[in-house]
Amino acid sequence: MAYKHTNSKGITYYLHSTEVTLRGGKQQTIYFFAKVAKNAKGQPVELPADRMVKENPRNGFLTVSKKK
Repeated sequence: MAYKHTNSKGITYYLHSTEVTLRGGKQQTIYFFAKVAKNAKGQPVELPADRMVKENPRNGFLTVSKKK
């Protein structure tokens, strides 16, 4: 089951992740939100314990960042 979050505008987004290769050859996992539960660009995931969701108050855009 994917993590889902409803922003302040009432739109539900689902968390996805994918592996990307950086220019130096290092692999990195990126997290992104999509309006649909199944997305061709990534797989649905749960929110990792070391991450938190932030919402931009101006436009409701969701981001995932590390906990401090």
